[in-house]
Amino acid sequence: PNRSAIGAIYVHREDSGRFADPDGENQTYGIDGRWGIGDYGLISGFAAGTSTPGLDGDDYSWSLSGTYDSPAWSSMLEYVEVGENFNPEVGFLNREGGYRSPRARVLRRIRPVNSRIGLLEIRPHVSYTGYWNHDDFQLSGFLHIDNHLEWRNGYEFHTGINFTTEGLLEPFEIYEDVIVPPGTYRNSEVQLVLQTDEGAWLSFHVTGVAGGFYSGDRVSLRPGMRMRLGEKFVAELNWIQNDVDLPEGDFVTRLGRLRLSYSFTPKMALEALLQYNSVDDFFSTNLRFSWLRKANTGLYVVFNDTHGFDRYTGAEPNRSVIVKYTHMFDLF
Repeated sequence: PNRSAIGAIYVHREDSGRFADPDGENQTYGIDGRWGIGDYGLISGFAAGTSTPGLDGDDYSWSLSGTYDSPAWSSMLEYVEVGENFNPEVGFLNREGGYRSPRARVLRRIRPVNSRIGLLEIRPHVSYTGYWNHDDFQLSGFLHIDNHLEWRNGYEFHTGINFTTEGLLEPFEIYEDVIVPPGTYRNSEVQLVLQTDEGAWLSFHVTGVAGGFYSGDRVSLRPGMRMRLGEKFVAELNWIQNDVDLPEGDFVTRLGRLRLSYSFTPKMALEALLQYNSVDDFFSTNLRFSWLRKANTGLYVVFNDTHGFDRYTGAEPNRSVIVKYTHMFDLF
């Protein structure tokens, strides 16, 4: 199939009403494209700009990437640059203030023949993602070296090591009364993953990470389970616990998450997400009912509720209901 394409976007936002800001407007514009080369190669990229009153110059963003994905090899090389004043107000920007980011990945797929221990595939791989600001200060870096072992019964075991870099230009309060001073922190950590067959009606997984973290150490444990009953009901339960030991202070964070989904029909579903955060002692509930038509149009009803576990947490309850309906029709 033809995997080449080109596109363009223009978005205009402007304040309106009695209290509108005379300078309250913003424009975002850009082009993107991709070029498929043979069966496995792909080159893609984009160039974009914004216009915001009071922000002059350095309001650009661009990216260029190349990927190769065959049955035996998968590789990617990408470069992204965002100007300091790039400001897509109707959109999403993962890091403000501008950055330069090189990214790379190489993965090999090896399928042993007549493995005595039932191995289906071995996937050694290396990936790197880095961020620098426009003053050549490294904000973060993540080098991941891993090997995935997959058995014919669906079980997997991952053995990885990560080399991390975190750069702080100013003090960072990572936890209440625990402040990490500015500087560049380089660490390494071991990462192990074990998971059972995700295609079964009941599956389990656990991820363990141990190693350096900013000026100290961290041990992270993330167990979880997934249950599927037929084609209609799915339940997922996950727990994330981080035990952090820093010279500036020790702390433990816990995050529990329960996700439920029931499909009445292929286009009608009820979903629930219940989450507990120990840092804020918060419990949140998200319920969503969706009745889809074509091209993801249709009816969405969302209920959100957030509150503390007791009246002494100091947190105010937050409750909202959102209803959205989208209908697509042909003009000609």
